[in-house]
Amino acid sequence: MSEEINHNRRNFLTTTVKTIAATQFGRLGCTKQHATSATAELPIEGELPSLVGAIAWLNSQPLTVDGLRGKVVLINFWTYTCINWLRQLPYVRAWAEKYKDQGLTVIGVHTPEFEFEKNIDNVRRASTEMRIDYPIAVDNDYAVWRAFGNHYWPALYFIDTQGRIRHHQFGEGGYEQSERVIQQLLSESGTDRVGQEMVEVDAHGFEAAADWNSLKSPENYLGYERTENFASSGSAVLNKPRLYTVPAQLKLNQWALSGDWTITRQAIVLNKSGGRIAYRFHARDLHLVMGPSERGTCVRFRVFVDGQPTIAARGLDVDVRGEGTATKQRLYQLVRQPQPITDRQFEIEFLDAGVEAFAFTFG
Repeated sequence: MSEEINHNRRNFLTTTVKTIAATQFGRLGCTKQHATSATAELPIEGELPSLVGAIAWLNSQPLTVDGLRGKVVLINFWTYTCINWLRQLPYVRAWAEKYKDQGLTVIGVHTPEFEFEKNIDNVRRASTEMRIDYPIAVDNDYAVWRAFGNHYWPALYFIDTQGRIRHHQFGEGGYEQSERVIQQLLSESGTDRVGQEMVEVDAHGFEAAADWNSLKSPENYLGYERTENFASSGSAVLNKPRLYTVPAQLKLNQWALSGDWTITRQAIVLNKSGGRIAYRFHARDLHLVMGPSERGTCVRFRVFVDGQPTIAARGLDVDVRGEGTATKQRLYQLVRQPQPITDRQFEIEFLDAGVEAFAFTFG
């Protein structure tokens, strides 16, 4: 007997954080939630936990709490397919460069959401492509995440020279506030060269800020563990191949499949070429976390908006014919539409079998 899709998302949030984040769009722990305002007297929120749970380090030898004493430290939790973190990244990168000679150490803690993000080669490739040269702790076992009691991608923790957490920022935004905290902690440490100027960031591509005023589509997973608004006719069969069809009409934020697919816990997998995913959305940008299920292969695709090839509204990963190729498991930008923003029907057709699709995100 077929199993029904479970529409309840897994919840990593504490009761307090749930209340704070209740009105925000964001994937599991991946949010645009803003922290509370920093004051002249920054409180002590706790001590810098141990980093020994990291299974590996990139761009650095392993760093320790004792070795970081005397430095102002910025800890950034991230995972490389998170669009919220990608839009925060240009600021973190700019702070790392601007303040590195004034006593700031930036550490990226990569805690993976999907299984493929546990592959260290994938993390190394992503960090290189994204021009990250500060130390990265590879936190595949969630040991550092748990030590901080963290719940979000992205999250920032600001630590003073005595190893005390003095401030935090959950999710996108609050960039001026965050930089003021860095400046304050550096000044407290005795650095006398800290100016009041803010970094200037000119973000493009994935890193460009979302069009929050037009965003009416929340992020959505495609695996049965956390998906919402699945609308293909008939019940979904879990972990087994099944033929699906797209209904004649989708409501806003509903999605559906066409073709031979297997719905698994974290992803949907295309068994035969010609399969499609349809999604009714309202946003400037549409992204899809996907890639070939077998390393070294590729999957060709075509993108349509309201039944027409995506040309004027194409994203970074779509060419002038409305086509593209998935070569690795990552976030693909498929739509960046010009104004006016309204409800649109997105469809992606895969010309080859073997694609895995994990989550839609919007901006």
